[in-house]
Amino acid sequence: MEHSVFSWGIIIFLLGTLGIGVWASQQIKGDSVNFLVAGRGLALPLAAATLMAQSVDSNATLGNTDLSAEFGFWAGAALPIGLSLCLFLTGTFLAKPMNRMGLITIPDFYRVKYGRRVELIASCIMSISFSFLLAGNLVAGGFMFQTFLGTSYVGGITLLATLVFAYTVSGGLFAVAYTDAMQILIALVGALGLLAFVLVNFGLDIAPGTGPLALEQLTSVGSGAAVNWASLLALGFGNMVAIDFMARIFAAESPETARRSCYVASAGTLIVGIPFSVIALSANSILEGANVVADGPVLFALLQNVVPPVLGLLVLVAILSASLSTADGAILGTSSVLAHNVFGIRHGGTHGRGGGDRLLLVTRLLSLVITLLGVFLGLRVPQTGVLLLLGFDLGFAGLVVPLLGGLFWSYSTRQGALACIFAGSTTRLILFALMPTMFGIENTLLYIPNSLFTSNFDGFPTLISPVVGFIAFVVVSKLTYKPIPVELERVKLREGVQAL
Repeated sequence: MEHSVFSWGIIIFLLGTLGIGVWASQQIKGDSVNFLVAGRGLALPLAAATLMAQSVDSNATLGNTDLSAEFGFWAGAALPIGLSLCLFLTGTFLAKPMNRMGLITIPDFYRVKYGRRVELIASCIMSISFSFLLAGNLVAGGFMFQTFLGTSYVGGITLLATLVFAYTVSGGLFAVAYTDAMQILIALVGALGLLAFVLVNFGLDIAPGTGPLALEQLTSVGSGAAVNWASLLALGFGNMVAIDFMARIFAAESPETARRSCYVASAGTLIVGIPFSVIALSANSILEGANVVADGPVLFALLQNVVPPVLGLLVLVAILSASLSTADGAILGTSSVLAHNVFGIRHGGTHGRGGGDRLLLVTRLLSLVITLLGVFLGLRVPQTGVLLLLGFDLGFAGLVVPLLGGLFWSYSTRQGALACIFAGSTTRLILFALMPTMFGIENTLLYIPNSLFTSNFDGFPTLISPVVGFIAFVVVSKLTYKPIPVELERVKLREGVQAL
C-alpha cells in the first residue's frame, strides 16, 4: 500500500510539472530573450521563488542529510548555509549592478569587461562546472526512482533527465520559474512537516560532537573543519558565478527586485535546508530503534520505514522538487552559455548578423547534449553533495575574483583576469587529481595515486586555490594596468552591452 502511494504520488507530481512547463512555452514567442531570461520581467514573488529553488536542490536536501548523519551537523548544514550566504552577499553587492547591465548570461560580463578570450575560457569552465551540478541532481532522482518506483538506477536517471529536458526545452526560463514556484512551496512544507514529526515522536538524540553547538567541527581539522569551511565558502562565493543563478538575477523586472529577491531567497534557503541537517542528527538512532539498516540514502530509509506514508510522499516530492528545480536551470543555463558565449551566437542572429533568432534554436539543440552529459556523469559518480561542491569549487577557484574585481576594482585588467583563471583553476584541478578524497568522499572521478597528499589534507585545496588566483589577479593587473579616460571606459562598456 505504501509503495503504491509513493509511486502514484510521484507520477502525478511529475505529470503536473511537465504540464506546467509545456504550458509556459506559450510565452516564448520565438524570442531567445524570453527563453533565456523570461523577458526580463519576473516580479518579486516569482523571482524570489526561482532564486530560492536554485539553491534548494537535492544536494542541499538529500546530500545534506547524508553528510550530517555521517560527519555531523556542520558537514551537511554547510550546504544550505553557504548557498544562503551567497544569496545575501549577492543581494548586498551584486544584484543591482548585474541586473542593470542587461546581460543574457554571466559570461557576457567577462566579455564586456575583459574581452572575448576571457569570455570563452570562463564559459568553458562554467559549462564543465554545471555539468557536475546537473549530474548531482540526476543522481538523487535515480536513487529515488530506483527505491520508490522500482526502476533501475540507470532507468531512474534517464527518466528524470527526459522529463526535465522536455519541459525546459519547451518553456525556457518561464518554465523554470513557474515550476520552481510550485516546487519550492512543496519543499518548504515537506521539510518543516518532517522536522515537526521527528521532534514530536522522537525528539533529538544527538551524538556527542555532532550537533550545531559542537563548534570543533569548525575549528578542528581532525573534526572536519577544513572540509566544512571549504564547503561553506565554495558555495558562498562559487555560486556567484553560477550560470543559472545569475540568469535569474538578469530575469528580475528591476535592479531593486533582484536585490530584494536575493534576501527573501536567502532566508528561505535556510528555512528549507536546516531542518534536513537537524533531522539527520537523530536519523541513525531512530533507524536503530526501528531495527532498520540504511541501504542507500539515510533519508530514504526513514521515509520507507518510519515516517507515515502521506508525510513520506510529501517529503519525497519535496526532494524531487528540489532536484528538478536545479536540473532545469542547469540544462538551460549551460546550453545557453555554449550557444551564446562559446559559439558566439547573439540575440536575433548568428555571430551578430541577421537570419532569424538562431540563438533560440541552437540553445534548444544543445540542451540535449548537456542532458546526455549530465546522465553520463551521474552514472560515473553516484554522489549528491560532492558533485554540488565540486561544481562550485571550479568557479570559486578562478572566476569569482575577476567578477568582483571587474565590478569594484578599477585596476583590474584582462591579463589579470586570465592569470587568475589559469592559476586558480589549474591549482584546483591539480590538487583535485592528487587527493584521494573530496569533501570526505572517495575520489572515484580522477585520482592519481601519490604519497604527497592524504585525506587529512581534504578541504584545503578549496581554500588554497582561490587565494592563488587572487594573488595572480592583483599582481598581474597591477603590472599591466594602463589608465584610460573615464568616458572612454563608459563607451567601451556601453558598446559591449549593446553587442549582446
